[in-house]
Amino acid sequence: MAATSAHVKGWLDDLATAGAAPATRDRMLATVKALYGYLADLGLVAGNPAALNRRRLGLAVAAASTSGTVTLTTRQVRALYTAAGARRRGASLLDTARAVAVVALFTLGLRVSELCDLDRADLHVTRGRRALRVLGKGGKTRVVYLSVPAENALTAYLSARDEAAASRETAVAHRIPRPAPQSPLIETRTGRRFQRQAIWQLLRRLTVAGGPELATIAGAMHPHALRHFYVTTAVEAGAQLVHVQADVGHSSIDTTQQTYDHAARAPERSAVDLVASSWFPEDS
Repeated sequence: MAATSAHVKGWLDDLATAGAAPATRDRMLATVKALYGYLADLGLVAGNPAALNRRRLGLAVAAASTSGTVTLTTRQVRALYTAAGARRRGASLLDTARAVAVVALFTLGLRVSELCDLDRADLHVTRGRRALRVLGKGGKTRVVYLSVPAENALTAYLSARDEAAASRETAVAHRIPRPAPQSPLIETRTGRRFQRQAIWQLLRRLTVAGGPELATIAGAMHPHALRHFYVTTAVEAGAQLVHVQADVGHSSIDTTQQTYDHAARAPERSAVDLVASSWFPEDS
């Protein structure tokens, strides 16, 4: 029998009866919610019974608390990008180019669903610069400009894909060509549109292959971590919130602010070293 929200609420009530503190119940609920989120990404369950309103349950934490999303450093993102470009056993040049393009595109702040839904026709030039026409939540379309690494990676991937397609056409030139359906921007090996779970699995494999720099997050890597990285890095670099909001397609600037506020702050923005220097002698 599939679990429902009623089952989860009953379980939380049992924990409360047993004397579990609200913070303990909140952590346990978060764990179950993360598990079902993972199963949903794999397509093994239809919904998440633990996606409950924590405020109504009396479990909501203060708004200033950090979220459970992994906060990537620039070194970790660089390591992930490098791992994507490294040749893996059994991977073709096209496979490698695809992996690099996926990582590079995620550094633009895209949602995983947005990346999967992109068509090749969504790549265009706006105001003299290459960009993507992204369909976001609520059916809202936004323009996402390509960074230099994203443009280079996407160009290399599409060129490799076109060369592979030309080779296949040459090999079967005697066949009657058929009109091609609308082509996804990023295709699987079989020419199909990527599903979210496949993207998630690709990032996990790259994280595992990324060496010591990524070892601590290998079990927690998720596409949203790169979107989170975009927001936090942009804000800390001085970008205006309204611009970051437009980049990532947040419906409210409050969401952009909360995404940044809930992230672990960069170490250099903490006063911990300043305080330590007041009592700890440097020559000790």
